[in-house]
Amino acid sequence: MFPRGLKSNIAINMAGVLLLGMVLIDFVTISTAQRDFFGNEKAKGFLLIAALEDRLVNHLGYKNEARETIYPHSLGAIFDKAEFSCAAVLDKNYKQVYVGGTDCSLQDELKNLAEQTIQSDQEITKSFGSAWGVFWKQSRTMVLAAPLRGGSVILGGIAVAVPLEGIYKTLRRSQKILFIYILINTAIFTLIGLYRLSKIYFEPMQRLVKRADEYRENEDLLFTVRREDNELHQLSKALNRMLQRISEDKKKLRSTVQSLEKTNIELKQAQKEIIQAEKLASAGRLSSGIAHEIGNPIGIIMGYLELLKQKNITADEKSEYIARTEDEINRINTIIRQLLDLSRPSNDGAQPVSVHEIINDITEVIRSQPLMSNIQIYHFLEAKDDTVIADASQLRQVFLNLIINATDAISSGPKETKGELTIKSTIRPETSDSDKKSVKVQPMLQIEYIDNGPGISPENLDNIFDPFFTTKEPGKGTGLGLSVSFMIVESIGGTLKAASEKGKGTTMIILLPLATTSVTEERKIGS
Repeated sequence: MFPRGLKSNIAINMAGVLLLGMVLIDFVTISTAQRDFFGNEKAKGFLLIAALEDRLVNHLGYKNEARETIYPHSLGAIFDKAEFSCAAVLDKNYKQVYVGGTDCSLQDELKNLAEQTIQSDQEITKSFGSAWGVFWKQSRTMVLAAPLRGGSVILGGIAVAVPLEGIYKTLRRSQKILFIYILINTAIFTLIGLYRLSKIYFEPMQRLVKRADEYRENEDLLFTVRREDNELHQLSKALNRMLQRISEDKKKLRSTVQSLEKTNIELKQAQKEIIQAEKLASAGRLSSGIAHEIGNPIGIIMGYLELLKQKNITADEKSEYIARTEDEINRINTIIRQLLDLSRPSNDGAQPVSVHEIINDITEVIRSQPLMSNIQIYHFLEAKDDTVIADASQLRQVFLNLIINATDAISSGPKETKGELTIKSTIRPETSDSDKKSVKVQPMLQIEYIDNGPGISPENLDNIFDPFFTTKEPGKGTGLGLSVSFMIVESIGGTLKAASEKGKGTTMIILLPLATTSVTEERKIGS
């Protein structure tokens, strides 16, 4: 379908409506003319029958012995002049007096109608045959039948066949002329109507379009048309009001956008502060254990310093004591550095990091904590690729939060149960649901933290990632650990979810997109 402009559409529709209207007028005109022609032929036929009635009655009547004699050949000449294709005359005893004409294929029907008109004493009109009329097939012959009376006595009957094809030919010739006039008039009236519409509507609309093209945002008045342009004048006023509202809404939108940008900055800052606060809370949980870890090497250092004060030690012993003191100091430095890594704000941003390396670092920090005294950590880091694009400090916080939550859950269980925390990593392809198609497969790194604690009740499982939701005693948790972890994992493009049954432990599952490029696999689902 080819695109058309408004003017073309109006011209086509206008021409179509005009053509349809004129065709309907033509149909009514031809139908009316045909009906009148038929009526004229019928009237003319009965008039001729009436004119012949006296002569036929004299021939049929028995008023005197010297009645006029009418021979069949004289009747044929009369009927031929009357343009009847066939005629049949019967006396009152239904005896054939005359049957003849140029086309008497309907002579049996004529005789029957002549008998019927004698019996009924009424004029009869009937149609026979089929011929192509003007618009469709119609009757070919009209038969007229009338009784022949001698005073009040019926002396016989007559039936004549009037051919209609001549009428159809005349009407078809008229129809051709009318159709030519219809086409000419449709074209003329369409052009006149289109010209008037152009003056009244199209030219003002083109001025509106031109004004819209030339519009500049700072202009006050946009669309102007003459008052005599009626509805278009109202349209221009409505457009001006609309654009004025749009201009006002733009100002409000700019103000709203600026406010949202400011709010977004504040939200990001608040998010950073929440993450940092939770990070400090986690570091605070570890501080007592780290203080204990630092206490032991400090005691050893003090002992070596006392030994170094002795004057009877050899140079080799002195060197050995100094070396051991340096080892303990390095140990303290490592512990403090690990604590600082956990608590300091991150400015590194997202970059390629090794997940396994972060897990190992966190495990080393947490192993010596008092909360791990009855808990064994197992590693099954089987993923061949563990590189993700993330902020290492934030990932470290996520893993630390999960370990602390797991140890708290294990500690809340039966004391005789030996605690176990298993950390696994595998590669999981993120598949599409497409059927029998080539699909892009995004490889994901799956990390699982599995504990043998008491598990999470079903009513709490859907709420554990909500901010400030906690089942711990007051003072033992902020309720932000899992919420912050969920937020951090989502910001990386991953997911964090929990699976648990009461009494059967809990599994925290993290899915992180690997830094490697997505691969394409040709496969059929279900094959």
